[in-house]
Amino acid sequence: MNRLSWKQWELVLLIVYAIGFYGVVVFRSLKLSNASYGQLPRLQSGWILNRLNDTSDSQWRNFRVNLPVLSLVLGFFVLVAYLFRASFHLKAKGMSVVWLLLSLSYLFYLHGACVIFILIIASVNYLIVKALSQSKYFLSIIWSFNVAILMLTRIYEGYAFSSLGSSLAFLDSYRGTFRWQICFNLVTLRMISFGCDYHWACTDSVIRQKDKSINIDGYSFSTYLSYLLYAPLYIAGPIMSFNSFASQLDSPQKSYPIRQVAWYGFRWIFCFLLLEFITHFFYYNSMATSGLWRRLSPLDIFIIGYGVLNFMWLKFLLIWRYFRLWALIGGIEAPENMPRCINNCHDLETFWKSWHASYNKWLVRYLYIPLGGSQRKLLNVWVIFTFVAIWHDLEWKLLSWAWLTCFFMIPEIAFKSIMNMYRETNPVGEFLLRELHAIAGAITITCLMVTNLAGYVIGPQNIKWLISRLLMKDGLTVVGFIFVSFYVGTKLMLHIGDAKNRKGIYASQSTVGAEVKTRTSSMTS
Repeated sequence: MNRLSWKQWELVLLIVYAIGFYGVVVFRSLKLSNASYGQLPRLQSGWILNRLNDTSDSQWRNFRVNLPVLSLVLGFFVLVAYLFRASFHLKAKGMSVVWLLLSLSYLFYLHGACVIFILIIASVNYLIVKALSQSKYFLSIIWSFNVAILMLTRIYEGYAFSSLGSSLAFLDSYRGTFRWQICFNLVTLRMISFGCDYHWACTDSVIRQKDKSINIDGYSFSTYLSYLLYAPLYIAGPIMSFNSFASQLDSPQKSYPIRQVAWYGFRWIFCFLLLEFITHFFYYNSMATSGLWRRLSPLDIFIIGYGVLNFMWLKFLLIWRYFRLWALIGGIEAPENMPRCINNCHDLETFWKSWHASYNKWLVRYLYIPLGGSQRKLLNVWVIFTFVAIWHDLEWKLLSWAWLTCFFMIPEIAFKSIMNMYRETNPVGEFLLRELHAIAGAITITCLMVTNLAGYVIGPQNIKWLISRLLMKDGLTVVGFIFVSFYVGTKLMLHIGDAKNRKGIYASQSTVGAEVKTRTSSMTS
């Protein structure tokens, strides 16, 4: 019998610790939720074992309530689009008109007369793009225009028709059911995307050469508006480039066959039921937003914070995957927004590539690379995250979140650069580097948790209090427990990475072996 290696023994011990860790988290979470049962705000009647359901998160509450109507709209829009494509053999231009008309009907229901604001801004942006695309200052112009419009739209809360003239004041009574300025964030990204893609097409940029081929006449006004207002991705994304969208209008996606799309939908249903179970039994978000966490022990504060971040991840996964599923059924493949679980990210770079991944790809393409890419990485992260904060909303807590992220990212970038210089092959050196990696991962996860709690849950004004509470006598033990737990978590992630690498090596070896066998058979015959 083969003896277990030290890595295998380590993996066994890590799994035992992880089971114990989650046992503690689940037990304490249930105890906290039951102790505050019926006292927390936004707990409504649920459907699982007559438990109350935590609906304190407005995004999730609104999505959950409107899910039946959204699903009816999904079915109707996809059916109409499919019938038109099949009946009239429509290509890109024809399908852009079909989806534009469907999307406009959707927007008039959502925003009422405010659709006029969107169309005016979109038209001005289109004229700027067409008129100035050859200018060497084009990227600065298009970015300045769109960021200025985004900020003005937020400051004036979507504008008022009465400010344009008393004769238009009656239109303020028809502003629809959903504030248009909330969705305009994504429209802004799409307007920048169209402008940059057209500019690169006109100047034959290197970025353009890597894209799917789009003729210049493909950058038409109808396709542009269809891209900006495309119903399945309009409210929440995922975001995709104009070139990718326009190319799939002409030839619908083939990466996901019907069986795979159905499996994607089944997995979504499973995740939905999982979140329903969590919100019925663990009231993390309600305890965080109500301020109850300030009266709890350091261990319970950590558990609530950890639970809130997992709730947020699963909430966004469900929202983004629902709209991506809608687009897939309609023939458009948008990027996956949550390709990796939040509990399988041990560094900032991996986390941001896996959280809102389509937005990360958009930022790399339209901001990071034009700013100089990796040659100015330490400077670029400050510009990018400041834009991300402003793009989300004009709030100081989001700016503090952005700058904290940048502050924590700088030592990670330096650490990775040093680690890449040393590739140990002897067992002792490999062991020491792995331990250093695990310690750095534990520190990074802690920083990530603090940063996201500051930006999205408790606000920067409470971070000082939270840190001082954790540094008290009873809190230091909890800090040690947190660090050890994140250290163990990082070690488990490293083992998962090793397993994936081995799988990749075996797969490549099998492919090579099959090719050799095929060639040998051909030579023999």
